[in-house]
Parts: sequence; structure tokens; C-alpha cells
Amino acid sequence: MIRNLVTLASLLVLFCSARQVSAAGELWLDGRCKTLASDLLGPFVRLDDGSVLAIDSAATFVSGDGGQSWSEPRPLFDYGQKITVSNERALLRTRDGVVIAAFMNLQERHWTWQNELHDAPGAKLPTYVMRSLDGGRTWQDIQKMHDDWSGAVRDMIQTIDGRVIFTAMKMRHDPGRHSVLTYSSTDDGATWKPSNLIDLGGRGHHGGVTEPTITQLRDGRLWLLIRTNWGEFWSGYSRDGGRFWNVLQPSGIAASSAPALLKRLKSGRLLLLWNRPFPEGTNSWPLSGGDGLWSDVPVSNFREELSLSMSEDDGKTWSKPVVIGRQSGARLSYPYAFEYQPGEIWLTTMQGGLRLKLRESDFVSE
Repeated sequence: MIRNLVTLASLLVLFCSARQVSAAGELWLDGRCKTLASDLLGPFVRLDDGSVLAIDSAATFVSGDGGQSWSEPRPLFDYGQKITVSNERALLRTRDGVVIAAFMNLQERHWTWQNELHDAPGAKLPTYVMRSLDGGRTWQDIQKMHDDWSGAVRDMIQTIDGRVIFTAMKMRHDPGRHSVLTYSSTDDGATWKPSNLIDLGGRGHHGGVTEPTITQLRDGRLWLLIRTNWGEFWSGYSRDGGRFWNVLQPSGIAASSAPALLKRLKSGRLLLLWNRPFPEGTNSWPLSGGDGLWSDVPVSNFREELSLSMSEDDGKTWSKPVVIGRQSGARLSYPYAFEYQPGEIWLTTMQGGLRLKLRESDFVSE
């Protein structure tokens, strides 16, 4: 039986989204965006036969008709295996056909934040990675990368020389704050090595640096775009394939305290999806934090608009930001982007439940 809404998890997402919409304003979308037929969050990858694979909390799904319909769920794990894949996850199919997934295991989630300590001693949300050699039917080499609290796994790429790299996080303590790192593999995900830890200080359960997205630049360097509480993303660069990150500096891209998604399109352009710090046409928004609980400094958490921009020159300059979705009182954030075919992009969000399709060419003139 083929269907679009295929798991209890998907139904729960729809239920929660409906509750959110009832308390929020009407959703406005840019007229160039079309609604996806599927309600799956993704992320998505293309398989050898041209079909699309999606991953969910406990299963995978395959579509052979461009996302119009999906297979029955295929369980990820054997019955009794104590792993639940987080919504914040990454999926990649390597050039040799290996499918790799990275995620946090929600069944090991243990949150211990104490306001009086400004810390979460013993907090755990482990990062895992696994791979499939048969198009997502079965999974092997399931590995725990670390036990530390991981806020999110957001992105994964394969470099020109074949190295696979995904972004991760580790919570630091005394005081509690977050740091970021990457894991890299030179054997299609069979084994992994961690990078150095990027810890820029801070304090709070959303303090520090978090939730990076990653791309490779034309000169071979890797670029991390990192969420901060300082009104803009920070950049990290690596010249050795993600083994070591340095040249940490402000990016100049104004942002809310929410993660971006960088995507290298087949055209060579970079696509950026993110939440700007203020509503379009304004320069203010009520700030939160500043007490060492959320963060050390007051920060904008504005997420009612999701913006899109493109770069022709590897992020040196960007097209004028375009708001593609707006909904007062809602959160349109944590985007994923999948280029289904050259120039056709599927855009989904973990928060706000956007399920959109757009064409690159419709936004190039912007």
C-alpha cells in the first residue's frame, strides 16, 4: 500500500503543527514556492535507480515518482534496539553509493539543566552515525561518536577528494555552554575521526556556539557557518579536510539565534536558508536571554520569517534576501534543502512544518 503519511511520528508532527497554526497567524508563502506532495521532513537522497530515500525517526521510505507517493515504512533497526533517530539529522549518499546517516539517539536523552548552577551536569544526548550498503534497506556500522549532550546534527557533505564530513556538537560545563566540531571519514563512513573542538565560551542552556552548516569552497577550503547569540553567524575554515578548524571570525551575515542551511547547488551557486534577526523592513525585535540561563547576552530569537539568498562567488557577496515564508507567532526554522533535479529544490523545515518546492532560476534575478 502506497501512502504519503506513513508513520505515527509524521502524524504527531502534523498534529503539533496544527496546534501551532491555530495559535499563530496565517501562513504566507512567496508565490514562486509550490507545496510538496509529501509531508515527510527528510532529509532526502537519490538512490542508484533514481528513486528518493527519506529517513524518519525509526524508518526509511522510498519514492519512485518524485515524492508524489512513498513506500511503506522500512524499519531502521531490529525490534528492541534502543535507538530513535532525532529530527535534527543528516543524510548523504556517497559517490560510491553508500548511504550515511548521522543523528542523536533520543532514547539516551538525559537533560539536567539547573538554573542555580548555570549548567547541566551529566547531561547526555549522544551522537550516532551508521551506513547502508543497499540503498537504506539495512544498516550497519552503527557507531556512537560521543555521549556528551549534542544539540543538533545539521549537515553532511562529501568533499572533492571523497572525504565525508558531518557537523556535530558537544556541551561543555562549568559553566554550561555549547561547542561544535565535525567528524570525518575517508572510507565511506566505516570509521570516523573528530576534529578539534570550537569552544568560544558563553553561558546558558543555549549559550556558546551551536548547530553549524558546512560546505566546500572552490579553493578547497571547508567553511562552517555557525549559529551564535551575537546577532550574526560566525565562520570557521579548514584547509585540511575538516581535521582542524581555525580562522574563526564573524561572518557578517546577520542572523537570529537559529541555524542556517548552506547548500552547494549543481549550478555551482551557494544557497543560504536562514532566519534574519528582525522582521523584514525593521531593525528591532524583543530580545531574550542575557541572564546566563538562555545565554550570557540578550539575543533575537525571531523565527517568523524564513529567508533565502544565493551567492555566485562562494559567499563573498549574496543576493538580496528574499522572505519565502512568513507566519506571525510561529517558527519557520531548521531548514533542509534537497536538489531533486538540477535547479529544483525541495525545502522542508523541522519547525513550522514547511514542505515546499522551488526553482533556482525563479530566484536568481534577486
